[in-house]
Amino acid sequence: MKYRKQYIDVDVAISAAGQMFPRLIHWTDGRTYEIDRIKAITPAPALKAGGQGDRYTVVLENQERYLFFERPTDAEDTFMVGRWFVEAPA
Repeated sequence: MKYRKQYIDVDVAISAAGQMFPRLIHWTDGRTYEIDRIKAITPAPALKAGGQGDRYTVVLENQERYLFFERPTDAEDTFMVGRWFVEAPA
Protein backbone atom coordinates (compact mmCIF):
# COMPACT_ATOMS: atom_id res chain seq x y z
CA MET A 1 0.00 0.00 0.00
CA LYS A 2 1.28 3.47 -0.87
CA TYR A 3 1.16 6.36 1.59
CA ARG A 4 1.35 10.13 1.27
CA LYS A 5 1.82 13.07 3.58
CA GLN A 6 -1.53 14.45 4.73
CA TYR A 7 -0.94 17.94 6.08
CA ILE A 8 -3.28 18.81 8.93
CA ASP A 9 -4.06 21.63 11.33
CA VAL A 10 -2.80 21.11 14.88
CA ASP A 11 -3.38 23.17 18.04
CA VAL A 12 -0.07 23.37 19.87
CA ALA A 13 1.06 24.54 23.30
CA ILE A 14 4.58 25.97 23.45
CA SER A 15 6.45 25.90 26.73
CA ALA A 16 8.64 28.70 28.07
CA ALA A 17 11.61 26.51 27.06
CA GLY A 18 10.36 26.49 23.45
CA GLN A 19 9.12 22.88 23.34
CA MET A 20 6.01 22.20 21.23
CA PHE A 21 3.25 19.99 22.61
CA PRO A 22 0.42 19.20 20.17
CA ARG A 23 -3.00 19.18 21.88
CA LEU A 24 -5.65 18.83 19.14
CA ILE A 25 -5.55 17.40 15.62
CA HIS A 26 -8.02 18.80 13.08
CA TRP A 27 -8.58 16.27 10.31
CA THR A 28 -9.33 17.47 6.78
CA ASP A 29 -12.96 16.26 6.94
CA GLY A 30 -13.69 18.43 9.97
CA ARG A 31 -13.20 15.86 12.72
CA THR A 32 -11.13 16.94 15.73
CA TYR A 33 -9.16 14.60 17.95
CA GLU A 34 -7.75 15.42 21.36
CA ILE A 35 -4.28 14.07 22.03
CA ASP A 36 -4.53 12.11 25.26
CA ARG A 37 -0.80 11.70 25.76
CA ILE A 38 2.55 12.29 24.10
CA LYS A 39 4.68 9.19 24.54
CA ALA A 40 7.83 10.28 22.71
CA ILE A 41 9.34 13.03 20.55
CA THR A 42 12.27 12.06 18.36
CA PRO A 43 13.90 13.15 15.10
CA ALA A 44 12.84 10.46 12.64
CA PRO A 45 11.85 9.90 9.02
CA ALA A 46 8.31 9.23 7.89
CA LEU A 47 9.08 5.77 6.56
CA LYS A 48 5.78 5.23 4.74
CA ALA A 49 5.29 8.68 3.16
CA GLY A 50 8.85 10.00 3.06
CA GLY A 51 10.27 13.11 4.62
CA GLN A 52 12.25 13.96 7.72
CA GLY A 53 11.30 15.82 10.86
CA ASP A 54 10.25 15.32 14.43
CA ARG A 55 8.08 12.28 15.04
CA TYR A 56 5.61 12.59 17.89
CA THR A 57 4.29 9.30 19.18
CA VAL A 58 0.86 10.25 20.50
CA VAL A 59 -2.16 8.48 21.95
CA LEU A 60 -5.57 9.32 20.47
CA GLU A 61 -8.67 7.52 21.71
CA ASN A 62 -6.47 4.77 23.25
CA GLN A 63 -4.59 4.21 19.97
CA GLU A 64 -0.93 4.98 19.39
CA ARG A 65 -0.27 7.09 16.28
CA TYR A 66 2.58 9.03 14.70
CA LEU A 67 2.34 12.76 14.08
CA PHE A 68 5.17 14.48 12.22
CA PHE A 69 6.44 18.05 12.34
CA GLU A 70 8.30 18.99 9.16
CA ARG A 71 10.62 21.98 9.19
CA PRO A 72 10.77 24.15 6.05
CA THR A 73 13.68 23.96 3.64
CA ASP A 74 15.75 27.06 2.89
CA ALA A 75 13.81 27.62 -0.34
CA GLU A 76 10.44 27.87 1.43
CA ASP A 77 8.78 30.87 3.05
CA THR A 78 11.02 32.32 5.76
CA PHE A 79 7.99 33.07 7.94
CA MET A 80 6.95 29.42 8.04
CA VAL A 81 7.94 27.56 11.20
CA GLY A 82 6.93 24.17 9.83
CA ARG A 83 3.97 21.94 9.01
CA TRP A 84 2.29 19.01 10.70
CA PHE A 85 1.41 15.84 8.81
CA VAL A 86 0.32 12.24 9.23
CA GLU A 87 0.96 9.30 6.91
CA ALA A 88 -2.28 8.55 5.04
CA PRO A 89 -3.08 5.91 2.41
CA ALA A 90 -2.64 7.33 -1.09
